[in-house]
Amino acid sequence: MSSSQVPEGRYGSRARRTAPPVARWVLGALVLVVLAGVSVLGYQNLGSAPIEGKQVAFDVLDDGAVQVTAEVRRDDPAAPAECVIRARAESGEEVGRKEVLVPPGGGTVRVDTVLRTSHRATIGEVYGCTYRVPEYLSTHQRPTG
Repeated sequence: MSSSQVPEGRYGSRARRTAPPVARWVLGALVLVVLAGVSVLGYQNLGSAPIEGKQVAFDVLDDGAVQVTAEVRRDDPAAPAECVIRARAESGEEVGRKEVLVPPGGGTVRVDTVLRTSHRATIGEVYGCTYRVPEYLSTHQRPTG
């Protein structure tokens, strides 16, 4: 026996077994479905948001108020939107919050608001924006309850 030969029967057959063609097609289709699902989830989570708000300016007026200028960009200019504006103290604690109606208009709109605070704020910022406008905000009626 030479050093390149293996004793017969000791390590099993050297013949490779291949999967049947149907199994290969099913596995290929399954991989494509999984890749499509991952692509859709990635687009939904990493794609551009339909509405975005950002603070472009703020001015601390006094110990109880801050003025915030927000810029809202949306993909549906005909739809009203709502943005939550908040103020934070130096410690990071939220000291004021306000919902602001963004009326239908251009794709990018600037909104100014004065936010009342419980303590002196060091920053005013946009917390988030949505197309789901509460009824009390769009009809200018105060909530009850």
